[in-house]
Amino acid sequence: MFLKGDLLAAAQTLSETERASLVSALSSENFSLSVSPRLSQLLDKQGSCPHCGGKHYYRFGKDKGAQRFKCKDCGRTFTEYTGTWQEGLHKKELVGFYLELMADQKSLDKISAALNINKKTAFDWRHKILGAFKQDKGGSFSGIVESDETFFEESEKGNRHLKRPPRKRGTDPKSRGISDNKAKVIVTADRKNDLNMTCCGKGRLTKADIAESLGTPLDKDVILCSDGHVSYKGYANDNHLKHVVLRDDIKQRVKQERFHIQHVNSLHNRLKKWIASTFWGVSTKYLQNYLNWFKVVVTVLKKEANHANALLRLSMMENKALFATQ
Repeated sequence: MFLKGDLLAAAQTLSETERASLVSALSSENFSLSVSPRLSQLLDKQGSCPHCGGKHYYRFGKDKGAQRFKCKDCGRTFTEYTGTWQEGLHKKELVGFYLELMADQKSLDKISAALNINKKTAFDWRHKILGAFKQDKGGSFSGIVESDETFFEESEKGNRHLKRPPRKRGTDPKSRGISDNKAKVIVTADRKNDLNMTCCGKGRLTKADIAESLGTPLDKDVILCSDGHVSYKGYANDNHLKHVVLRDDIKQRVKQERFHIQHVNSLHNRLKKWIASTFWGVSTKYLQNYLNWFKVVVTVLKKEANHANALLRLSMMENKALFATQ
């Protein structure tokens, strides 16, 4: 944990506005530095063995401070962190603090200074957490479903061994339109807040990209709204979906007063502004992780009072022991 001197030194790196915000947050009842990453209580109630799926297990001592369990069916042991991003993580006592700062979208430099950890550690933790967030799949969508793609310039931000001349931030791309140097992101959303945002490689959109992004086919009762791209037509035909096409060539924005793709187009715009203003662009290599984060921001955090606890809950949902199918 921190020494008093460490905390004071970290506080000195903040601006006057940030210091005032910190004082306000520390005095607020909503500031929960006691965010607990412990899951053993829930595991006792509804979990299963991550190795065999068995329901019969019992407490079996401790493993480096974590609650340990032993399965009666397969005889193997596991902890409350098995199968989660916290498995094997050092300094678990800092997870609550880290999530508070991450929820406030603090930079890696500020997080590493505040927690007295290496910047590389702060970066690794960020992507462990973001990699644990999941997108909705095709089976979760219902009713009217909008889908459209957008493109990001390929970025190798952070790469010290570029095989091409560096491109300065803010400059126009050399090639207009769609090219193999642009990463495509497919955004699919329905009217009840289910959302999928998937990076599907580079180049032109294909029918296989749409299928890959959704994972499972859309239900046959779904009405798919898209532009006139042939890949959406092919996907709709393959899955026997009713398909409503919005024709961009005649600037058709809404059909029959309820069919449109304005929701996903708005998400495209918000996503690009968020990535550009918050992170000054991200590497294509990590783009999917930031799509996962943005999905959580627009679908979950706006409803939650405690953002840190929400991030913790969502990031731990891949705990095979805790959330295995009953």
